[in-house]
Amino acid sequence: MSQSFRINTNVGALKAYDALSRLNMRAQTAQLRLATQKRINHVADDTSGFNIGKSLDSKVRVMESAQRNVGSAQDMLATAESQLISIKDMLTQIRAKVADASNPTADKNAIGKDIKAIADEIASAFAQTKFNNTTLLQSVADGAGAGFTFQTGVSGTDTIKIDYGNVSGDELVGNETSAVYSSLTGISADVKAGIDQLGSVMDTSSNTVAENIANIVDATSGKLEAFEDSVDASLGAIGNYSQRLTAKQDFLVSAISNSKSAYSRLFDADMAMEQLNSTKAQIGAQAATAMFAQLNMAPQGVLQLLR
Repeated sequence: MSQSFRINTNVGALKAYDALSRLNMRAQTAQLRLATQKRINHVADDTSGFNIGKSLDSKVRVMESAQRNVGSAQDMLATAESQLISIKDMLTQIRAKVADASNPTADKNAIGKDIKAIADEIASAFAQTKFNNTTLLQSVADGAGAGFTFQTGVSGTDTIKIDYGNVSGDELVGNETSAVYSSLTGISADVKAGIDQLGSVMDTSSNTVAENIANIVDATSGKLEAFEDSVDASLGAIGNYSQRLTAKQDFLVSAISNSKSAYSRLFDADMAMEQLNSTKAQIGAQAATAMFAQLNMAPQGVLQLLR
C-alpha cells in the first residue's frame, strides 16, 4: 500500500536522512585520513589490521635497537682490533731490536731500555684500552673475561656472544697478575709471561742485559712467541665476529625495511584514493541534502485534500 499520504511518519525523508548521514560519515572518514595520512585512525577502522600493524611496529622498534647493538659491537671490535694491531706492531719492533742486539758493536743497554719502554707501552695498552668505560683487553669486572653478549634480533634469545679474549689454546685474557707490572691483572699466563720477560730485560740480578735480550726469542726460555700467538688468535676471532656482525646488520636492514613496508600498507592512507572518496562523498551529500529537503516537504500535498 502506498505511504505517500501518511504524514505522521515521513518514511521517505527518514530514508533520505539515513543516506545523507552515511555520506557525511564517509566524507568525514576520508577527510580524517587525508588530515592524518593514516588509513587506520581507530581500532574499529580495521581491527585485525590494527593488531597486525602494531605487532609489526613493535618488532621494528626492537630490531632498530638490535641494529644499534650491532653497530656498538662493531665499534667495540674495531677499537680492540686497532689496539691489538698496535701491540702486534710493537712486538715486531721488539723482534727487530733483538736482531739489532746481535751486532757485537751495538749498545745492548740502550737496546734493552728501548725494549723495556715498548713493554711499558704494551702493558699500558692492555690496562687502558676501553670502549665506553668497558675494558677490552683484560678480564676485570666489566672486561672481556666472560665475553660480551649483544641482542641482535627480535627475540631476547637472538644474541651473539663476542669472546675474542678466550680463544682455545691461545687465551689473551685470564686471571693472571703480572709480577713486573703489578697493576696489570686479568691477562692470560702467556701474555703475563711475555710482558714480564720484556719488562725485566734490564734486570741483571741473574743475567746480563745481553743475555736477557737473547732469551726473549730463545726457543727454550722465550715467551714472545706464545704472547704473539695469543694476539694473533684474538685478531682472528675479531675478524670472524666482525663478519658475523656484518651479516646480521645486512639482515636487520632488510627486515626493518620490509616490516615498515608492511606496516605502511596497513596504516598509511592512499592520499589520491582518499581525496577521490572525499569528493565523491561530498557530491553525494549535496545531492542527498537536496532530495532530503524535497522529501521532507512531500506530505504538504495532503493539505490539498483538506480544503
